Amino acid sequence: MAGKTAGLPDPDSLFDHAPCGLIVTLENGSIVRVNQTFCTWIGCGPGELEGQRFQNLLTMGGRIFHQTHWAPLMRMQGSVAEVKLDLIHRDKSLTSMLLNGVRRQHESGVYYELALFCTADRDRYELELLKARQLAEELLAKKTAADAALAQVQEKLNTAYEKSKRRALFAEQMVAIVSHDLKNPLTAIKMATEILNRKMPGGKEQVMLDHISSSADRAHRMIADLLDFALARVGRGIAVSLSTLELHSIVAQGVGELRLAFPDAEIVHQTLGNGDVRLDPDRIQQIIGNLVANSVAYGDLLQPITVTSQVESDHASIVVHNFGPVIPESAVAELFEPMKRGSEKDSELRSVGLGLFIVREIVTAHGGTISVSSTADCGTSFTAIFPVI
Repeated sequence: MAGKTAGLPDPDSLFDHAPCGLIVTLENGSIVRVNQTFCTWIGCGPGELEGQRFQNLLTMGGRIFHQTHWAPLMRMQGSVAEVKLDLIHRDKSLTSMLLNGVRRQHESGVYYELALFCTADRDRYELELLKARQLAEELLAKKTAADAALAQVQEKLNTAYEKSKRRALFAEQMVAIVSHDLKNPLTAIKMATEILNRKMPGGKEQVMLDHISSSADRAHRMIADLLDFALARVGRGIAVSLSTLELHSIVAQGVGELRLAFPDAEIVHQTLGNGDVRLDPDRIQQIIGNLVANSVAYGDLLQPITVTSQVESDHASIVVHNFGPVIPESAVAELFEPMKRGSEKDSELRSVGLGLFIVREIVTAHGGTISVSSTADCGTSFTAIFPVI
């Protein structure tokens, strides 16, 4: 055993320089031995401490607690653990310590062996924990208040949104009703114009009737767009009736009618590939009509408008191309939204701004996609792609 402990410090050195304060007192608290660690903490030498009572180093509250609690516990159960006390430093400042003690019976009498630990670092840590907890509670209270305010605002927004939806639905229903009711008088005007046109020999009256007929056709197209818009916005969507057809023939028929409707424009039809597709012929005519009308309104009529129909193994496409002002990049993203236009150019051929929206809805109803590209060198192309069913 002696060989194993030969390298360790002697017991007195271990006692004096232990990492905690060590004190031995009599049963009445008189200090009989104290280590250097405790002396350093308290600011007094061993000679100043030995002989005086340990409780004299305590604050008044500590003395009362010693008298009423831990001293009786030492006598009854023989030990105390982690008793927190404030000890008075030589400079009258207070030092917080934790006390562990045991009561031992020796041949020479009863002694109290006390071990004390400084709690300054622990107190700072506990204080930081307390501050962090208080901050967390404050933040939680603020978050709870913010959540309540957000819920209240969200409820108001939901109420306002429902009101706006009802108003929008009512407005769109009114548009649909009025547009539908306007078709009958317009049809009567158109028929009367055609009858008078056959009876008029010519001259100024003929020109006036031509203007009336052209205006009626334009109004009819606008009403058709408004009806489709109303159907799309109230959630019913644009209906399509699919049938097997030869795409190039349908497009050629539409282009022929558009040449009569827009005599000032040169409209060229190109075809690529062959085959039948399942599409709605009337809606395809509507797509071509809206895209060509858009090209006439905004394009350069000194150059041709080209309509290309193409059939491939997995898809069919219709491309309407024109030369003219470039559509700004910032306008492309909203070009197919209702009431949006890619140019501020004024034209008597302009509609209410629903043509491209209607085109997108028709293409979507077919399960297809619509896109646009516009550059100064290549012009503007609208491309509708349909799956081959």
